[in-house]
Amino acid sequence: MSASPVAELADVHKSFGGQPALNGLDLTVAEGEIVALLGPNGAGKTTAIDILLGLRRPDRGTARLFGADPRRPATRRRIGATPQDTGFPENLSVAELAGFVRRHYPAPRPADELLDDFGLTDLATRQVGGLSGGQRRRVAVALAFAGNPRAVFLDEPTTGLDVAARRALWATAARYAADGGTLFLTTHYLEEAEALASRVVLIDRGAVVAAGSLPEIKAAVEIRRVGYTGPPAADLPGVAGRETDGARQTLWCRDADATVRALVAGGTDFRDLEVAPVSLEEAVTIRLRGGNACD
Repeated sequence: MSASPVAELADVHKSFGGQPALNGLDLTVAEGEIVALLGPNGAGKTTAIDILLGLRRPDRGTARLFGADPRRPATRRRIGATPQDTGFPENLSVAELAGFVRRHYPAPRPADELLDDFGLTDLATRQVGGLSGGQRRRVAVALAFAGNPRAVFLDEPTTGLDVAARRALWATAARYAADGGTLFLTTHYLEEAEALASRVVLIDRGAVVAAGSLPEIKAAVEIRRVGYTGPPAADLPGVAGRETDGARQTLWCRDADATVRALVAGGTDFRDLEVAPVSLEEAVTIRLRGGNACD
């Protein structure tokens, strides 16, 4: 990458209570990139972003933000962030909270523009304590952009948002990136990465297991779930893993069409057939950990 690095982790290790969270993680986010960090629960995504933001120290390895120590206040003043968990003063209005955050930056975004971009204008006078979970999440994401930062770090930004609010947030984040901003987000959702990311990094057990463009990553994890009620069926093509729960069979398939055709052709007595996309967590577990491969 020719652009200057905004954030870097080099051979970073971090453990909690003797349990490793990061295991030699290497990661670089270049200026102007939109990077999505994907992985299952417990993969180390939040720990990685906390270290990049200077909220935690690595046990071993190096973390850099704009080439400097992420714990330096002058360095962190150039970024905005939305953590997974946020706590706000309940009695402040949305406008008062935005104003409080804006005053920590030398050249913040205009307040009216900020609230409008995130659909918060009608909530400006509402106390934060009276907002719904989705509204509070929109406020949390908006505050990451309040200081007009050079880079924004979002940890699971659309958790708790409905589809319309999620897509509105994606549009705002995309405009920010189109204007030259750098965006780094963690997410479980492939569709979120597809909407925003120019590059995807997939981690599991605290280390990078795949990185590249979204088409490259999707090719690595694109599996569908075939479920039915009935007896197990052997020798089905395209099956990467299987699970039995009572009479319910779940198959993770590379070629769901071929699997279903073989299921019918084999005379299996089944009902309640369901074919659906898998979650990212399922795909990572099966394709990248090796799962319960059966072919």
